[in-house]
Amino acid sequence: MTRSSTNDTVRRQFGAAATAYATSSVHASGPDLHALVEAARLTGAERVLDLGCGAGHTSLALASRAASVTAVDLTAEMLAVAEALAQERNLANMTFELADVAALPFPAGSFDLVVSRYAAHHFAAPERALAETRRVLRPGGAFLLVDTVAPEDAALDTFFNTIELLRDDSHVRNWRGSEWVRMLQAAGFDATIRERFAIALDGASWVARMQTPPSRVAMIRELFATASPARRAGFEIRDAP
Repeated sequence: MTRSSTNDTVRRQFGAAATAYATSSVHASGPDLHALVEAARLTGAERVLDLGCGAGHTSLALASRAASVTAVDLTAEMLAVAEALAQERNLANMTFELADVAALPFPAGSFDLVVSRYAAHHFAAPERALAETRRVLRPGGAFLLVDTVAPEDAALDTFFNTIELLRDDSHVRNWRGSEWVRMLQAAGFDATIRERFAIALDGASWVARMQTPPSRVAMIRELFATASPARRAGFEIRDAP
C-alpha cells in the first residue's frame, strides 16, 4: 500500500472510532504513560510535540508540566476529541494540528521534546517520520517513543501482526524492539529501550473499539482457540470465563 492509501485507511478507521478512545483505559492511563511523563523530565519551559496524538491522553498528561504542547494527528475527529478533553481540563497551552507525521508542517528545531505513544504501528513510512522527528527537534532535544512491539521470535511476530491486521485495517506493523533501535539509530538518534510493559486487553472491548467486522472477530477467535502452546504462553492468552 502507498503512504496515501494507508493514511486514508487510518482516517476512515479512527474517524469512526474516535469517541471510543476518549474513555479507553489503555490509552488514558497505565504505567507506560506515567513512565513517559517521568522520563520527559519537564521543567515547564519545554515546547512539546505529540505525534499521532489520538484522543490526546499523552498530550494532556504533559501539558500541565510544559510551556506548550502541539498535538498532531491525521484524523480530524480524533483531534476534536482531544481538543474537547483539553477544554474540559482548562488546558490553554495546547494546539491541535491536522498533519502527516512523515511531512510535519513545522520549521527545523521547533521543539524541545517529541513524543509518540501507541501510534507508530500505524505510520505508513516510519523512516520518514523519524527523519521528520529529528528535523523538528532542537539540537539536544529528546524523542520518547512508546508503542506495542512484536516479539523477536519470527513465528510469534507473524502471529501478533496477523491478529492486529484482522482487527484493524489501518494497522501497518508492530515492529520488533530491535527493529525500532535500528531505525532510530539510522535516523541519527542515540536509541535505547528504557522499559517494557505488559498490556492486559479484554478481547471484546479490544475489537469493539475498532468496530471490527464479525467475520474478522470470528477469525481472530479461531486463531486464538487453535494457537500453539508456545503462542498461548508467549501472549498469555486466556480463554473467556
